[in-house]
Amino acid sequence: MAKRKLISSGSSFEKLAGYSRAVVDGRWVFVSGTTGFDYAKMAIAPGIVAQTEQCFVNIKAALAQAGTTLASVVRVRIFLASAADFKAVAPIVGRHFAKIRPANTTLVTGFVDSRMKIEIEVTAKKQGK
Repeated sequence: MAKRKLISSGSSFEKLAGYSRAVVDGRWVFVSGTTGFDYAKMAIAPGIVAQTEQCFVNIKAALAQAGTTLASVVRVRIFLASAADFKAVAPIVGRHFAKIRPANTTLVTGFVDSRMKIEIEVTAKKQGK
């Protein structure tokens, strides 16, 4: 049986809410919903473009800790605070996933912090045995 590996971003919210930034279970990597919060600066940019780019910085960091990259992503879910932001977000997501083409679901929803405009979660399957 494969051992589970828990990955943390260092966010205090992970401990408070009892979850991990990512979980590795065998070849599968599950990255929790990831916002545009910059953990190094402990800040969040006001715009959707900057938040989306930061989501990918955060996701790539979690995947790297799991021993993989965006190239192994098979599923992405995008949550937007406003449907009007889709036109700005789609090209950014497209740039990151153009060659990978994972399954994608995009939803419009609310967030626990009104500064948040986007949250992205991914599922990846690492190559190998």
